[in-house]
Order: sequence, then structure tokens, then C-alpha cells
Amino acid sequence: MTTPGPLLSARGLHVTFPGRHGAPEARAVDGVELDIGAGEIVALVGESGCGKTTLARSLLGLVPPTGGSVSFAGKPLAYNSRALKAYRKRAQLVLQDPSGSLNPRHTVYEAVAEGLRIHGYGGDEQAAVAGALARAGLRPPERFFLRYPHELSGGQRQRVVIAGALVLEPELLVADEPVASLDASVRGEILALLLRLRTELGLSALVVTHDLGLAWNIADRVAVMYLGRIVETGTVEQVLTAPRHPYTQALLSVLPEAPGEPVVLTGEPPDPSRIPTGCRFHARCQVLASGEAEEAGVADACRTRDLEVLAGSGEGQVACHWARARVTT
Repeated sequence: MTTPGPLLSARGLHVTFPGRHGAPEARAVDGVELDIGAGEIVALVGESGCGKTTLARSLLGLVPPTGGSVSFAGKPLAYNSRALKAYRKRAQLVLQDPSGSLNPRHTVYEAVAEGLRIHGYGGDEQAAVAGALARAGLRPPERFFLRYPHELSGGQRQRVVIAGALVLEPELLVADEPVASLDASVRGEILALLLRLRTELGLSALVVTHDLGLAWNIADRVAVMYLGRIVETGTVEQVLTAPRHPYTQALLSVLPEAPGEPVVLTGEPPDPSRIPTGCRFHARCQVLASGEAEEAGVADACRTRDLEVLAGSGEGQVACHWARARVTT
């Protein structure tokens, strides 16, 4: 049955961690709105430390939010153990490092069957494990049942991790840097697998990555995150062919195929315990440093006036005084 509206929805989501030894609290996720539709792949992109992994784990209920809400299939997510167990059958996490997420003492069969046993599966376990391995591209699946992680290639290990998620027949995958630890020759195979799973099974996915090239190859929509907030969002074509936020432009400029010189960001990397006044990117912004924001008449606003939280499902949105000024001039 098709779910009306988004499959997964975050509204005003906050995740705050207390500071140590009297230090200020860290606002890792600071008022995020994000929607993922049925059968949609959304790429969440940003540099290390921007909050994207914390956001992904909060969406899965692994990190309880300190404010806001998460809804799945139109129902608010509850944080009691029974509700979370039921939810995690429908929404599965695929981790970055398959070597770290697979128990070296467990065979492939045991690794994939673990979720079935946790959830008290009452059907044919062997058939379910074989089906999941086959869908993940490990064929014939029986050939892998008794093998151990160290006997597999990196790509095969990642396929076992994906099979472990698929065996519960989820509706949503949250993949955190799913190909970062793989050789370039294998990355394309795993991305093609995720696209095939979306087509064949109707799966939705949130793909967390720092690689905008990956986002281009797999996503329908892109959300760019900086210092706890989404600063630009839209279709993959809108965001990656005509980026409006200076941060998105800087991320794209370092891709090998990007024209011109890479943008070197000034200032300190993001610190969620020291969010600046005004636009949270202004201390590192190349547009402000070059004088373009001054010419557009928005330099003071960049330094002093915060920007509102972007809507979760809107397209072509940007949280940037300069980008908005360019539209109106």
C-alpha cells in the first residue's frame, strides 16, 4: 500500500550533546527539516563534522532527538524499546566499513540470519537468507553460506552487509558512506546495486556521503548540510549543476572534473559548540571574503542575521543571503 506523503519525515529536529568540563553544549543537529518519499533516494552531503551521521542515526532512532520529531509512514516515531524494534525492521542501517560491522567469527549465513532471529522470524530462515544474498548480488547464495568475512573481497563484504539489511524486507535503507572504504572499481557495482534495489523492491534510501560525485550518480534529490543545518536542497540537477550556496559551490569545485580552480575555504572547520551569529557559514565564505556579498548589499546580514530552517520537501531552496539577493537583482 502506498503511503500518502513522505515515507520518512523530520520536523524541527535537534540533537544536542552536553559539553565536557563546563564547555558549551554541541548542537550537532540544529533544527533540520527533511523528507524522503517512497521509492526516493536522497543524498545527504557535507564535510566531516557537519552533523550528517548524527542526523542519520537520529532518523533511525539510534540517537534520540532533544527536540523536534521524526515520523515514518505518517506516524510519529516512539522511543520505547518495542516501537523501536518494530521500526528498525522497516528502516535498516548500512554502515560504511563492512569489516567493522561483520563479526569475524560469524559465517555469512549467521551474519545475514541475525536480524531474522532478533525479530523472531517464523518462516523458512534458509530460504530468506538465500533470497537476501541473491538480491545483494551474491550468487549462487549457498556458495557463501559457510564463508567468513576474511575470505571475501571488500565488495562482497559490503554486499553481505546489504543482504543483512534486505533480509527483513525494509522499506528504507540509511547508507552511511556505503562505498567510502571500497576500491573505485567496486564502487560503481555497489551503487548500481542500490539503484536496482530501488527499482525492483521500491526501496527508499538516505545516502550519507561527503562525495558529491556519488550523489550525482545515485540520488534523486540532494540535501547539503553545514554545521547542523540543511543549507541547500533540491533535485540532483538543481543542486549539482547550478549550486547557489557558496558552500555547495566549494564542495563541487574540488571534484576532478570541475572547471576552474578549487575553492579554498578560509577560517576554522565547523564546531557545533560554537555556532556563529548570522549565517553559520560566513566565517569561511569565499563570497564574503571576495567582497561580492558587500557589492550585493548583504554583507552585514551575512554576519548578523540568521537564516530560517529550510522546508523538508521543498525543491530549489537555499539558506544564503547572497544567493537570494542575486535572484532579486
